[in-house]
Amino acid sequence: METTAPIPEPQATEPQRQQLSLAGRLLNVFAAPGEVFDDIKAAPHRVANWLTPALLLIVLSWISGWLIFSQPSVQQQLSDISNKAIDKQVEKGKLTSAQADQARTAAEKFGSIGYKVSAVVAPVFVAFMTPFWGGLILWLVGSFALKAPFPYMKAVEIAGLVNMILLLDVIVRTSLVLITGNIFSTLSLALLVKDFDPQNTVHSLLSVVNVMTLWILALRSIGLARFTGVSVAKSVVWIFGIWIVLTGILIAFGAAMRAAFGG
Repeated sequence: METTAPIPEPQATEPQRQQLSLAGRLLNVFAAPGEVFDDIKAAPHRVANWLTPALLLIVLSWISGWLIFSQPSVQQQLSDISNKAIDKQVEKGKLTSAQADQARTAAEKFGSIGYKVSAVVAPVFVAFMTPFWGGLILWLVGSFALKAPFPYMKAVEIAGLVNMILLLDVIVRTSLVLITGNIFSTLSLALLVKDFDPQNTVHSLLSVVNVMTLWILALRSIGLARFTGVSVAKSVVWIFGIWIVLTGILIAFGAAMRAAFGG
């Protein structure tokens, strides 16, 4: 009697993970960063992940700079800062009255130009420097401290996508400046200071405790954890710890320069 071979039962195949679109990655980094980092980990390197946020940041920052520096209150504040610095030099005998007058005239002519040039150049520097610098920190920590190496350009993608938070920061900061008329307004503890002085070390410390900065560091920590397989808590210790050390060095250096030059 002829027998027929049993028909094998169809085996369930694991559904292929659908890749996020560029728009999905840019937007989901706010609400579902873990999903975004898993997506870029599984995919080939994509330049758009860091280049697109960089270009968006440049354009938005240029618009922000135009809005801010067109405000009379901001223009007056910048003039007051220049005059205050010149008055200090006169009090210390480093400038004569005639030299002070010349310095004020030069500040009125060229000071606003310098600020506007800075408003154009600085966003370009920040937009392209932060993905590679932030990526370098992530790559170094992952490859050497956590012993879980991954490609450097993947780290750049993490830092680049996280820079979407900087776009939100520009919007919030611009709104605060327009509302308060204070160019130093940020979403930080410095908002508690009535007369913010950038030369004051305590004020500088308050300004670095910024909601947006902490958000960026938290997202970088999540990205590092996803790529290395360590806990988020361990990534937080490394990323926040490095930030605290580097920020402390910069603030201490600034204070030392002010003390050395009588600022």
